[in-house]
Order: sequence, then structure tokens, then C-alpha cells
Amino acid sequence: MTSLGPAQFYLLLTGVGWTLLLTVAGFIFGGLGGLAVALCRTSGVRWLEAVAVAYIEIFRGTPLLLQLFIVYYGVGLLNISMSPWIAVSFAFMLHASAFLGEIWRGSIDAIPRGQTEAAKALSLGYLDRMRYVILPQAVKVSVPPTIGFLVQLIKGTSLAAIVGFTELARTGTILSNITYKPLLIYFIVGVIYFAICWPLSKFGSAMERRLTPISNH
Repeated sequence: MTSLGPAQFYLLLTGVGWTLLLTVAGFIFGGLGGLAVALCRTSGVRWLEAVAVAYIEIFRGTPLLLQLFIVYYGVGLLNISMSPWIAVSFAFMLHASAFLGEIWRGSIDAIPRGQTEAAKALSLGYLDRMRYVILPQAVKVSVPPTIGFLVQLIKGTSLAAIVGFTELARTGTILSNITYKPLLIYFIVGVIYFAICWPLSKFGSAMERRLTPISNH
């Protein structure tokens, strides 16, 4: 039996680092994909909208764990060499892009139609309307649900342990097996998750209260 010491806490901090890195990678690249999905979803081009809807429904309608399995083991079946880090990051990117795409699509649709009509009257094309008129307003509406999804994404990284990626949850399991103190270890892991997610949740709630008058305008 090994007691908790500096080495064990260092392992936990390493796990925290990988959890945050995975979250950032999934959120940033998923955000870029989500913006593309949202633009396709609101483009007015039927086939683009159909593809975007299908993409969103597939990833929102299946568990994240299943998506991780399909990406991780599916790549192996194609004889493509990919590290767990890349495979898991890719799965989280796909997952995040679908959810963020739908969140941002809803934010775009929440902008009064008069804004779009006014932009059209100024002969602005679709991309210019989005860039200069719609998206700057939609960003304000989308902040609270986007932060809420980020919190869910952080907690969802614990599923990466299933495919062998050593983030915070898997690090906790390893230390539990080494120290034979599962209750203490998982309590510490839970406190760490809470310390990361709770401030974000409070920030999201504060932004929602602050931006509600804007979104309802």
C-alpha cells in the first residue's frame, strides 16, 4: 500500500493538465466546426442545411462514449496509426462541433428577422450579413449556453479513460489501485472537477442574467 505523497499529487496534477488540454482542443476545434455547422444550418441552401441537420442529429442522438469507441477503434480497423490523444481529441471535436453548431444556430435564429432584412436592403451577401450584422449579436446570446456546454465537455473528458487515455479520472483509478484508498482518491478527484466546473457554471449563470435583456430585445 502506498500513501499519498508529493509524487501522487503530481500525478493528479498531470491528469488535470491532460483533462484541460483535451477540453481546450475539443472546444477550440469543435468551435470552428460548430461555426461551420451553424452557418450551413442557416445558409438557406437546402442540401447544406440537410447535411448539417443530419450531422447534428447523429452526434446529439448517440452517446459520447459510443462516439469515442467508434473513432478510436474505427481508425484502427482502417490500419491508420493514431495515438489515443489524437483519436480522443478528434472524437471530442466532432462531438463539440455538433452541439456548438446547434447552440449557435439557435442564437442566430434568435436575432430579429428585421436585422437580416435590413442587411439585405443594404445589398450585403450572406457571409457579410453574418460577419457584420448577425454574428456579433448572436455571440452575446450564445455565451451562457456555450459556457454550459463547456462545463459538460470538461466532465465528459472522464469518458476518455475507457479507451486508455490517461486524464484526471483514469489517473484517479490508477492511484486508487496503487494506494488502496479509492474513497479518498475519488473524493479528491471529485473536488478537483468541482473546483474547475463550479466557477464556470457560476460565470455562465452571471452572464445569462446580464445578457437576458439583450437576448429578449
